Amino acid sequence: MKLPRVLLVDDMPEILALCAEVLGPSCDIVGTAPNGASAIAAVERTAPDVVVLDISMHGLDGIEVAGLLRSGGYRGGIVFLSGEMDFMAVDTDFMTAALQAGGSGFVAKRAISSDLPVAVREVLAGRVFVSASRPG
Repeated sequence: MKLPRVLLVDDMPEILALCAEVLGPSCDIVGTAPNGASAIAAVERTAPDVVVLDISMHGLDGIEVAGLLRSGGYRGGIVFLSGEMDFMAVDTDFMTAALQAGGSGFVAKRAISSDLPVAVREVLAGRVFVSASRPG
């Protein structure tokens, strides 16, 4: 069985390492990128099935990167990572912008271990995944 090819994008090395560790058994991690500009180049180079993309980075943020990827023809899945603890607290304009940019998964960084593998599977199946709201 062919493992899904995943590119990880985050400006925090510890988050990249955690995502790689969590997804490693079920995915082929084709690369990592520390910012939006290198993410775009890495997508062109590696053609991943899914991009796991930090929504808040210096320079190009995740929503801008997703929009550029989509306008450039990328058709794979996009799972956003957010430091937001409670997605119910994210305003609807933010979520609408992320969806319009082509995202279909939203994982709270505090839930990477439990939610990221599920989000990747759901996005690959053509469904939307959002981390559940959890009390602090």
